[in-house]
Amino acid sequence: MKLACQEQHIPGATLEDKWDFCLRHGFEGIELRGADGFRFRERLPELRAAHRAGVVMPSVCPATDHFIGDFDPERRRDALAQMKSLLSVMAEISGVGAMTPASWGMFSRRLPPFEPPRSPAEDREVLIEALAELGAHAEREGVVIWLEPLNRYEDHMVNRLAQAADLARATGYDAVQIVGDLYHMNIEEADPARAIREVGSLLSHVQIGDSNRLQPGAGHLDFAAVLGALGDAGYDGFLAMECGIDGDPADVLPDVSAFIRSNLPTR
Repeated sequence: MKLACQEQHIPGATLEDKWDFCLRHGFEGIELRGADGFRFRERLPELRAAHRAGVVMPSVCPATDHFIGDFDPERRRDALAQMKSLLSVMAEISGVGAMTPASWGMFSRRLPPFEPPRSPAEDREVLIEALAELGAHAEREGVVIWLEPLNRYEDHMVNRLAQAADLARATGYDAVQIVGDLYHMNIEEADPARAIREVGSLLSHVQIGDSNRLQPGAGHLDFAAVLGALGDAGYDGFLAMECGIDGDPADVLPDVSAFIRSNLPTR
């Protein structure tokens, strides 16, 4: 398992500066943020230069307000176009892939009006169609599209790893895989370690944050159990920090690196 951090948290003015900090403090990758409006594609000169300098950038997390499961067909099409662009950029810089939730902040069955305008069967149809389109594009580019489950207050469609795995399999594309975010899993999975073991190799990216959505070690999540389950599943991908940070990142990030490594399985 390799440790990464999202770029906005790492000290440094450039990606090369941030990479130097990472190397000095036990991080092995930088997770990028993909702004909407095709602005991530506009960063290609910067990203290409960083890649040539040896910066490892395995993944990109989209920063937008609409996703592939949006109720509005035009916003869905735009989300698909944006995700294809993210995937193509990642292919250019030898990245592994890009992630997307079904939606974010669009609807929750836990908040009024409680009943969404689309049925579960319609949700499933929309998501499989979108993921298959992205899977075909990712396969052509030689990268991966990850479906990320979110907690019930942020999305009503995909909340658990098993749900994401079912949708990924239904597309028929090996390039459609899943990402587990430990913060969301801490809310939605009755047993996060068991959930990891049950989905197996479809889980090929992990985002880490603690139970309070701060840095690992700042809450009560059982990291030893979760990392042990990842070890049992043969996971050898990235553990990318996707959380808030309480304190100065220059101090917090080295502590996180030590904390995670102290909880990795030894066998």
